[in-house]
Amino acid sequence: MRALDQSLPLKLLKARELVMERFRPHLHARGITDQQWRVLRALAEYSELDAGKLARLVVIKMPSLSRIMNDLERRELVEKHASQADRRLVNLKITDKGRAIFADMGDLSETHYSGIEKALGKADYRALMAQLDRLLTKLQPPDGDGR
Repeated sequence: MRALDQSLPLKLLKARELVMERFRPHLHARGITDQQWRVLRALAEYSELDAGKLARLVVIKMPSLSRIMNDLERRELVEKHASQADRRLVNLKITDKGRAIFADMGDLSETHYSGIEKALGKADYRALMAQLDRLLTKLQPPDGDGR
């Protein structure tokens, strides 16, 4: 077995935590968890998604997404409704209140991204993003579901 300091999953987790340490205080100051932010971020970008697509996109299992959505809906940050195309599906949409939180976080997020890019250098940052994209593509399951 590889040495612990050569564990890819552990290195990815450590990198994630170091990155999130920059963002998390601003999220928590607004009463938003990491997972809730991923949901709001995706809905702000895609406007409306069905729950299954959203879960895959933001890498949250459906039972957890259901709890998150109930909380965000209670707080009037998102709304749920049945899909017009398929009544079995639930579509999710960000509200104006949710968009306000997203917009509020936008400048702060860009500041953090700029700091990370500055720490790595622009070329290394772009190379890291490209390598991560390649890793995700190469490890993608044949069914293409993104998990």
